[in-house]
Amino acid sequence: MRIAVLGAGHIGATLAHAFAAAGHDVAVGSRTPAGRDDGLPVTDVAGALAGADVAVLAVPGPAVAAVLAEHGAALAGVLVVDAANVIGGGGPAHSRAAVAEHAPGARYARAFNTVGFENLRDPHFGADVADLLVSCTDDDLPVVEALVRAVGLRPVTLGPDAEDALDDALRLWFALSRRHGRHLALKVLADSSPSA
Repeated sequence: MRIAVLGAGHIGATLAHAFAAAGHDVAVGSRTPAGRDDGLPVTDVAGALAGADVAVLAVPGPAVAAVLAEHGAALAGVLVVDAANVIGGGGPAHSRAAVAEHAPGARYARAFNTVGFENLRDPHFGADVADLLVSCTDDDLPVVEALVRAVGLRPVTLGPDAEDALDDALRLWFALSRRHGRHLALKVLADSSPSA
């Protein structure tokens, strides 16, 4: 799978390294690619998007709309995984509306936004592995689950159109991390026996 990770900060770099280690063809797109050397192929955003099957939005939240406005046409048919959080301003933390506006031919998923980058780097808590909540269509779920597993997390789907619920989970993570530190994640426990 060819993955364009848009953004070379903590989240973007962590995800790109994990995807590459899992055997995916990864390119990192950055507005400032020159001078970066952390073992990843970093190019401009257009170069990273060329031929991509998946684009992971890992730019700072306030930059998402501008990146999409400039490169939306290149996202036609591409699965856009929204990992960015637009914090403040009173609107949603997700960028679904911006994707729909600037890249109407793209498919949308929400993932990698409800934990800090530290948990993407190390999703282990003793013998347990953290869960990661995701929202996407059933058709895109196998791809999104593969990306989450590549990072070492266990995917838990909320189904399609649940990006607002993921924003709520983000707020919960922030509140918990202020009290308990940033190496903190959620675990979903469910009874696997058939319902009566």
